[in-house]
Amino acid sequence: MIEARHLRVLRAVARTGSFSAAARELGCTQPAVSQQMKALEQSAGTPLLVRTGREMRLTQAGEALVRHAAGILAGLSAAEDEVAAIAGLRSGRVRLVSFPSGSSTLVPTALARMRAAHPGVRVSLDEAEPPRSIELLRNGECEIALAFRYPEVPGADPSAGAEWEDLVVRPVLSDRLVGLVPDGHRLAKAGAACFADLAGEPWIAGCPRCRTHLVEVCERAGFTPRIDFATDDYPAVIGLVGAGLGVAALPELTLESVRPKGASTVRMEPAVHREIVALTLPDLAHVPAVGAMLDQLADAAGR
Repeated sequence: MIEARHLRVLRAVARTGSFSAAARELGCTQPAVSQQMKALEQSAGTPLLVRTGREMRLTQAGEALVRHAAGILAGLSAAEDEVAAIAGLRSGRVRLVSFPSGSSTLVPTALARMRAAHPGVRVSLDEAEPPRSIELLRNGECEIALAFRYPEVPGADPSAGAEWEDLVVRPVLSDRLVGLVPDGHRLAKAGAACFADLAGEPWIAGCPRCRTHLVEVCERAGFTPRIDFATDDYPAVIGLVGAGLGVAALPELTLESVRPKGASTVRMEPAVHREIVALTLPDLAHVPAVGAMLDQLADAAGR
């Protein structure tokens, strides 16, 4: 294997014409130059230098290697500079995938702070609900997935625990569910209610993971919800409730960026939360830009 340090010595010998002159230029001893040239010739499998009187002359193989050395060493130097910039957070890239309500609330704060702290790091954003976002992370299509699960309901999502067990999990926020009812509903001004109080109501459900969780929570309260409408679009859920077409249970985060028109929030008892986390692969967690973005997402919850 040809080493970069040997190529640098070869170029110095070719430029100066002798081992001693190359040693002076490189700031080392003449025996050290001689040893490195011997090692390089062994790696190349052919002589690279021929002594002619007091000077060293390149063989045909030596000339070819010196000709290529300039490009090799320049490329290596550029690679070292780029890696140093990434390690020092002067450059780099982070691809973030988030679920929609996280994209409109937590992510903007985190991105703004990341840009202010590390303007050379590029962060891109795509949207996907878990478990799709976890698949993107595992497939190498992103470095961080902002995701959620409902850990407090046994059986609500049997795969959630398993799909995270080998990932780095950075807790971000515990997001409480709130009830949403039409303004004219009997519980609109109640302040608080139990899930059982809404047993006979038509329900508007959210994404598949949230839908499964809703059924589990309601069944634990003693009834199976009648889901009339289901949509991944939380503003649509809020609009359907505001139009008097049903009730819903939404994470508080979903209500931060959408003003419920014609709908009222109700505090649900007992409290039910979803756990919001930032996920990455163990090796990626040591990449400076990824670590910095994880920190910003965790801090964004305390906006």
